[in-house]
Amino acid sequence: MSDTRNRPVLIVGVGGLGVPAALALVRGGIAELALIDPDPVELSNLPRQVIYGEDDCGALKVAAAARRIREIAPAIRLTTYASALASTNGTELIARSAFVIDATDDPATKFLINDLCVASSTPFVYGGVVGMTGQAMTVIPRRTACLRCLFEEPPDEDEVASCREAGIIGPIAGAIGEAQATDAVRWLRGMTPALAGTMLTYDGKLGRVRLTEIAARSGCVCGAAADAAAASLSVRTS
Repeated sequence: MSDTRNRPVLIVGVGGLGVPAALALVRGGIAELALIDPDPVELSNLPRQVIYGEDDCGALKVAAAARRIREIAPAIRLTTYASALASTNGTELIARSAFVIDATDDPATKFLINDLCVASSTPFVYGGVVGMTGQAMTVIPRRTACLRCLFEEPPDEDEVASCREAGIIGPIAGAIGEAQATDAVRWLRGMTPALAGTMLTYDGKLGRVRLTEIAARSGCVCGAAADAAAASLSVRTS
């Protein structure tokens, strides 16, 4: 376990969630970070993605973010990938990571992260923001519920479109990104992530946080429920 924790934390998406997560990881003193995102910085990003400035507009997000991060933490080991995460590159990237932060806004990519992390036994933290509501949950493969325990398939295009129209609120994304980074740091320090198998839901309108324990689904590809049942049987028969 100690060897895997010497690998980088991989942040998929360096936007509304990924930026605050990256800054929190740097403040947490992590030694190695990897960033993947295909997009350039746009003027509309600046109000909620505070790592970027006007001079960064048009530059790749991973390059601009890496430059700012190195100014804050010159000793950090940092690798960037100016591409989208896909099955062709994701298998290797995730397998060599200690922990993955899902900071994307694309449901299909979220499920890809889930599946690749489950396949390689790499822990990750899901994150999502729609309007004034944010969510986060950490998945430890074979031990806790995964995204497919909640939803067997990604949402349809109509649902995705309506979520994108709702947009995100910067402070909500910031809070969720910070929560994701906190769980990553806990894992690297040998502690159980606070959100392992637990969905955090933050309601920005009411200023309320709700924690909901998520049960692993029997028959899910992640196998968490089967492993839990086998462990329980072993205890009863020993």
